Amino acid sequence: MQSPKPRRKAGPTTNGLDSAEKLDELLISSAICNGEDLGPFVRKTFGTGKPETLLHHLKLFSRSKESEIEEVCKAHYQDFIHAVDDLKSLLSDVESLKSALSDSNSKLQSVAAPLLSSLDSLVEAGTVSKNVDLAIGAVKHCVRVAEIASRANRHLQGGRFYMALKCVELIESELLEKTPSSTLKRMIEKRIPEIRGYVKRRVSKELGDWLVEIRVVCRNLGQLAIGEASSSRQREEEVRIKQKEAECVYALIEEDIDGDEYESSDDDDAFDLTPLYRAYHIHQTLSLQDGFKQYYFDNRELQLKSDSEVSSMTPFLESHQTFFAQIAGFFIVEDRVLRTGGGLISKVEVEFLWDLAVTNMCAVLEDQFSRMQTANHLLLIKDYVSLLGVSLRRYGYTVDPLLEVLSKHRDKYHELLLSDCRKQMAEALSADKFEQMLMKKEYEYSMNVLSFQLQTSDIVPAFPYIAPFSTTVPDCCRIVRSFIEDSVSFMSHGGQLDFYDVVKKYLDRLLGEVLDEALLKLISSSVHVVSQAMQVAANMAVFERACDFFFRHAAQLSGVPLRMAERGRRHFPLTKSQNAAEETLSGLLKKKIDGFMILVENVNWASDDVPQGGNEYMNEVIIYLVTLVSTAQQILPAKVLRRVLHDVLAHISERIVGTLCGDLVKRLSMAAIKGLDVDVQLLDSFTEQLTSLLTEKEANEMKTAFVEIRQMINLLLSSHPEKFLNPVIRERSYHALDNRKVATVSEKLKDPSDSIFGTFGARGSRQNPKNKSLDTLIKRLKDVS
Repeated sequence: MQSPKPRRKAGPTTNGLDSAEKLDELLISSAICNGEDLGPFVRKTFGTGKPETLLHHLKLFSRSKESEIEEVCKAHYQDFIHAVDDLKSLLSDVESLKSALSDSNSKLQSVAAPLLSSLDSLVEAGTVSKNVDLAIGAVKHCVRVAEIASRANRHLQGGRFYMALKCVELIESELLEKTPSSTLKRMIEKRIPEIRGYVKRRVSKELGDWLVEIRVVCRNLGQLAIGEASSSRQREEEVRIKQKEAECVYALIEEDIDGDEYESSDDDDAFDLTPLYRAYHIHQTLSLQDGFKQYYFDNRELQLKSDSEVSSMTPFLESHQTFFAQIAGFFIVEDRVLRTGGGLISKVEVEFLWDLAVTNMCAVLEDQFSRMQTANHLLLIKDYVSLLGVSLRRYGYTVDPLLEVLSKHRDKYHELLLSDCRKQMAEALSADKFEQMLMKKEYEYSMNVLSFQLQTSDIVPAFPYIAPFSTTVPDCCRIVRSFIEDSVSFMSHGGQLDFYDVVKKYLDRLLGEVLDEALLKLISSSVHVVSQAMQVAANMAVFERACDFFFRHAAQLSGVPLRMAERGRRHFPLTKSQNAAEETLSGLLKKKIDGFMILVENVNWASDDVPQGGNEYMNEVIIYLVTLVSTAQQILPAKVLRRVLHDVLAHISERIVGTLCGDLVKRLSMAAIKGLDVDVQLLDSFTEQLTSLLTEKEANEMKTAFVEIRQMINLLLSSHPEKFLNPVIRERSYHALDNRKVATVSEKLKDPSDSIFGTFGARGSRQNPKNKSLDTLIKRLKDVS
C-alpha cells in the first residue's frame, strides 16, 4: 500500500474583500501556517481599535482548514479499501500452504519418534554420569580433608606444632567450606579450636619451663661473661706492665690499651632460645603475637625485679657475685632476643628494663656501701661491679650511673683503707726489735730490697746480707704498696681516666698522716737507747728512698709518664718523723756525752801544769765518738751522720763553755786554758780523721760545731784580748762569742795579784800588759751590759 502524497498548504481564498484586508488575511494565514508568533497582529489590531477584523480573518482561516481535512480523510479511506481487497485475494494461497505444512509435520514426527527416545536415554545417562562425578569429587575432597587431618595429628604427636597448625589452617581456609559431608564438617569445626588450644597450652608450658631454666642459665652466663672480662683485664695488666718496663728503659709514654680488643668466647652458644622462639612463632601463627609479647615482657620484668632483690639472710659480700652475674646474664639474653627475636621485644622495652635494673642496683650499692666498714669488702664489690660494666658495655648498655655510685664512695673507701693501714702499721712498728735485718737468700733480698728499689747499688751483695734497716721498713713498704695498688684498683676501670692526682693525694695522706704519725709515736714511746734511735734514723733514710719508689709506682699504675710524675713531686712526706728520729738520736747521744762530761769535775782549773794529751773527759769522749762513728756509718747515711755529729760536737762545745761559765769553775789558770786548747785540737783531729765520711769542705763545716769554744780559747790565749771590742776583728774572729760569757770567763782568768788586796804588795810594780788588756775588756763588757 502506498501512502498518499502530502498536499501543499495553501491559505484561504476570499472574495469581496478589498486588497488591504486580503493582504492582512494572507499575512495571518502565512504566520499561522509557519508557526510564527501572532502577537504583533494582535497588538496591531487592538492598536487600531478593530479587533473584529482579526476575529473575522481567524474564522475564515478555520473554515478553510476544515475542507482540507475532509479531503485528506477521503484519500485515506480509499487506500484502506484497496488493502482489504488485496488480503482477500491471498486467502486461498494461505489455505494451500497450511495443508502442505501439516503433511510435512506428520512425516517429520513419524521419522523423529525413535530419535527422541534415544535422546531421552542419552540425557538420562548424562545426568547419572554427572551425579557420579560429583560423588567421586566429594569423596576425594573428604579423603583429602581426612589425609590433612591425619597429617596434623601426626605433627601434633611428633611435637611439630607449627606444621599441625598450618594443616589446620589449610583445612579451615580452603577445604572446610567445600566439604560436602556435614558430619565431617561439624566434626572438623569442633576439633580445630581444640587443636589450637592444645598447641597453645603445650607451647605455654614449654615457655614456662624455659622461663624457669633461663634464670639458672642467666646466672651462669653472667659469671662466664664477667670471668672473661676479668681475664681480659688481667691480660691488659700484663701488657701494661710490659709497657711500663719499656717506659723505664726508654722513657716512652705508655699507650692506652683498647679494652675492646680482647677475644672472648661466643656467649650466644651458651644458651638456647628455641623454646621461646617456637612459642612466639606458634602465637604468630595463631595471630596472638601481641598478647604473647606482652606476656613475655611482663614475665621478664617480674623476673628482673625478683633478681634485683637482695636477701637479708645472706651477707651481701657472699652473694654480690651471684646478684650481679644474674643481672648481667639477664641482659645478655635480652640483647640476643632483641637482635634475633624478630620483634619479640623492642629496644625501648629493653632500655626500660635496663633503667629499672640500674636504678635497683644503684640503690642496693648505696645501701650496702653505707653499711660497710672494711675497705677490702668495698673494693671486692667495686671490682665486680666494674667488671659487670665492662661485660655489659660490649652489648651497648650504659653503665655510667653505676660508675657514678662507685666514684661517690671513693672518699669513704680511702678513709677505710687509711684506717686499715693505720692498724697494720701500728702492728708492724710495735713488732720491730730495732735490729738490722738479716737476709740469708737472694729471694729475700729481692723481696725486701729490690721490690721497693731500696738498694744503693746495682751489685747484688753476698749472702747472708745484713741490711742497714730493720724489718719495719719492708713491712711498712708492703703496706704502702698494697695501699697504692688498692687505691689504683678502686680508681681504675671506673670511668675516670686521669686519677693519678687522687691516688697521689691519698698517698700523701698515708705517708704524711698515718706513717709519719705512727713513726712519731714509736720514736716518742719506744726509743730509749742510742742503738734504737740509730736504727730508727737509719730506717728513715731508707724510707726516703722508698717514698720515691711509692710515687713512681703510683704513677706507673695510674698510667702517668714518670717524667710528668717527677715534675709534680713534693718534699719528703716523713720530714717530721725524720727530724724527730735525728733529734732523738742526738738527744740520746748528748745524754751519753753528758755522762763523760761529768769527768770535767775532776779537772784542776787552777793548775799551773798543762795536761799532756788532753783532759781525761775529752779522751773518753773521743773514744766514744770514734766507736760511735765506726758503728753508725755501717747503717746511717753520711748526711744523717754528719748532722748528728754536728749536733753532738756543738753540744760538747756548749757543755765546755757552760762549765767555764758555771759555778764549778771558780778560777781559771792559763795552763787550764791551754789544756782546753789541747782538747779542742783533739776534736779537730777527730773531724779530720773522718775522711771516708767527710770531704774537706764538710770537715770545715763540721768544725763550726765547736767554733764557740775554739774562739773562746783563742781569745783567752791572745795577747790583746781587748781586740774583741773591735767590731771588724770580732766579726772576723769572734762572731760566735757572747759578751756575758766572755766577761764571766775573763773574770775567772784574771791574775790574783791584780785583785784589790794584791795591789798592796805589788805597789809600784809594773802591770802585765795582757792583764791590763783583759781588765780593759772586762770593764768595757760590763759597761755594755
